[in-house]
Amino acid sequence: MALPAASCLTPADAAVLQQARERGLLSDEHFTVDGTLLEAWASVKSYQRKDGKNAVPPDDPGNATVDFHGEKRSNDTHESKTDPDAKMARKGKGKEAKLSYNGNLLVENRNGLIVNTEVFEANGTAERDAALVMLEQIPGTKQVTVGGDKAYDTADFVAECRNLKVTPHVAQNLERPGGSAIDARTTQHVGYAISQKKRKRIEECFGWLKTIALLRKVRHRGLFKVEWNFTFAAAAYNLIRMRNLAIQTT
Repeated sequence: MALPAASCLTPADAAVLQQARERGLLSDEHFTVDGTLLEAWASVKSYQRKDGKNAVPPDDPGNATVDFHGEKRSNDTHESKTDPDAKMARKGKGKEAKLSYNGNLLVENRNGLIVNTEVFEANGTAERDAALVMLEQIPGTKQVTVGGDKAYDTADFVAECRNLKVTPHVAQNLERPGGSAIDARTTQHVGYAISQKKRKRIEECFGWLKTIALLRKVRHRGLFKVEWNFTFAAAAYNLIRMRNLAIQTT
């Protein structure tokens, strides 16, 4: 498989993928995509009004007391003074909102190696937007498949995948208004079930990146630096994964 023409790949990352390609470890037909929130290196106290209105002089310049009760805050009106690229986001209903980035992976299904990464602002549609960017960078013109969870089961995403000659093997969200965008023409195939089984492997990548690579809470500020660190960590994961695969075959 040719390497994806991703702007975020460094020469070192591309070299790792090249090694995997030469060893026949990469699939060029079947992929999985997913995203996760990466907590930003900025405190909630830094999340303040963009226009500076209602600013109260700090009682302690080093660690001011901040009272947000009764104040309506959103990413449209507020931003972090420490890291303006970070956005307030939550993992799900009832979860605590935190200043975050959205980290995304494209993983091939043969051995679970990461073939592309994207970090977007956590704006609510970042996972699907980043997925389309990475899918568009897959080289070649033949039909490929992509697995994903229910978050990708939207009419717009499914339609864009098909425009890119990508067969969407995403999980059906039967509770979505209007029903799932994936019908029996897709789910009846054996390949769909295989993609749904393989897609869970991407969680191993995120687990390693957040624990071993210490990306649960990023140590850099700004989208460019966070993306660089995320991509570098993905390359390190691939090296370890390739070593483990070599051990299994000896």
